[in-house]
Amino acid sequence: MSIVDVMVLGFLAEGRQHGYELRRKIEQLHGHTRRISDGTLYPAIDRLERNGYVAKEAAPGRGRAGRHTLTLTDVGRRHLLDVLRAADGHDITDATRFFVVLTFLSLLPDRADQHAVLRRRLTFLETPASFFYDGNRPIRAEEVVDPYRRGLLLTARATSAAEKAWIREEIDS
Repeated sequence: MSIVDVMVLGFLAEGRQHGYELRRKIEQLHGHTRRISDGTLYPAIDRLERNGYVAKEAAPGRGRAGRHTLTLTDVGRRHLLDVLRAADGHDITDATRFFVVLTFLSLLPDRADQHAVLRRRLTFLETPASFFYDGNRPIRAEEVVDPYRRGLLLTARATSAAEKAWIREEIDS
């Protein structure tokens, strides 16, 4: 399932909405890195409707054009919860995708399911990694001469440390 699909289903879990409302919310969450075009959003909505995850209801609009109100179906809610519960792979390792999962993680009614997702993210964050390698060995910030690359590594380290601390606190609470 695409990350746009997850955002559509997640925001519809908050209540019925029009497509333009969804686009605004998606862009607020995800658009700082990438704008969401009609050519991305509306095919996703149509695909979700064909799968029975979203229902469209026609309503009068301005002029001839009708407006559609979108709602999440019971099947769509179950599917969204399954997707959130099973988040792994790129949904865990890619920060942008993980932030989307995290945005809707509270929809999972079972804290154990929420914590399982957080534990997968924590395991990923605790695995030594870098943006730069010497063969298979990650290069540490202290080894980098270039100030911009060192800054990138130091910033990533600080962000990772803060996220790991938050996840541990959330799991322990």
